Amino acid sequence: MSLTVEEAGRALADPQAYADDDRLHEALALLRREAPVHWVEPEDYRPFWAITRHADIMEIERNHQIFLNAPRPQLLPAALDAEVRRKVEQGAPALRTLVHMDDPDHRVTRAIGADWFRPKAMRALEPRIRELARRHVDRLAALGGTCDFVQQVAAHYPLYVILSLLGLPESDFGRMLKLTQEMFGGDDGDMRRGETPEEKMAVLLDFFGYFQELTAARRRHPTDDLASAIANATVDGEPLNDLDTTSYYVIIATAGHDTTSSTISGGLHALIENPGQLDRLRADPTLLPLAVEEMIRWVTPVKEFMRTANRDYRLGDVTIREGESVLLSYPSGNRDEAVFDEPFRFDVGRDPNKHLAFGFGVHFCLGAALARIEVRAFFEELLSRLETIELAGRPEHVATTFVGGLKRLPIRYRLRG
Repeated sequence: MSLTVEEAGRALADPQAYADDDRLHEALALLRREAPVHWVEPEDYRPFWAITRHADIMEIERNHQIFLNAPRPQLLPAALDAEVRRKVEQGAPALRTLVHMDDPDHRVTRAIGADWFRPKAMRALEPRIRELARRHVDRLAALGGTCDFVQQVAAHYPLYVILSLLGLPESDFGRMLKLTQEMFGGDDGDMRRGETPEEKMAVLLDFFGYFQELTAARRRHPTDDLASAIANATVDGEPLNDLDTTSYYVIIATAGHDTTSSTISGGLHALIENPGQLDRLRADPTLLPLAVEEMIRWVTPVKEFMRTANRDYRLGDVTIREGESVLLSYPSGNRDEAVFDEPFRFDVGRDPNKHLAFGFGVHFCLGAALARIEVRAFFEELLSRLETIELAGRPEHVATTFVGGLKRLPIRYRLRG
């Protein structure tokens, strides 16, 4: 049975919809076609405008002085929103990452880590990334021809990269992976710690406890890693406060690997499902930079960000009132028929590819260059050794409304070496 526009809008607030690509994209295509700026009043969430066209998402991203991250940077259930506010009123820490900030705080705080992700720094890091890519393709080979690619390979490779950059001990990597999956998988029965708002808040408090200890250690004994740069940063001559320091760690240590592992897993799945594109890429490895961009577009690991209008704004035929929130649907923008030729075709040579997976404007992803290098290094190593590959079971996606991708990708394969 076909969806109504109202049902399509509510799908954006349904974590299960993001675990079903066909259902999600049916809803998004309907909204782009019939109601690209659509008022949604979902059960268990505060209402919002759903923004589904590429051009409208870009317009809102450009107008960052009107559409603010605060006070609602992401879609959360009303009960969890209320629990966060209650905890804060009781003195508990609240996450305040770059995702939560607007200028001028965003600009000066972003600058703390910016140099670590510039092209020069990325070139210096690339040998280590390639070494880790080889190690994880070796790991794939050692698994003997069948594995769950997500859980046994893809989840670990970007984690090792970003936590090495931070300077965390390898003994803590497993803990960071579990906490990240619990935080981003809070709506998924296989990944969440618990169902209640209190249990979801506990994950955040565990992150804060870990990183508060790290901050104290790096302030006592500074080192030459990113963790020390954050711990000892100053803003206007004053040390970064403990809340902002810890929040900085959280965004780097979570989004810095989970989104990339989703891209690698989803990119491999797309190649398996499109063997002609896999053959094309193996025959012409110079296409790999374009293929990486197509994987990023195809997967779009960040599903949405929210913005709140600080004054009335006319978008198309709709007036968004001061105080109302908009949901920027990046998977929808990245399948917009007005921008992408045959948007539902996976094309390793797609050029141009004006995807929005890293955002746009002042909030463009800080780690975009790192993610591109990681994905490219992994597939260069894998494709040079790959003989055969196929699915060995049914892939499954994370139930989420924020960040996610595949949680299982069972494969059967043969590698050289």
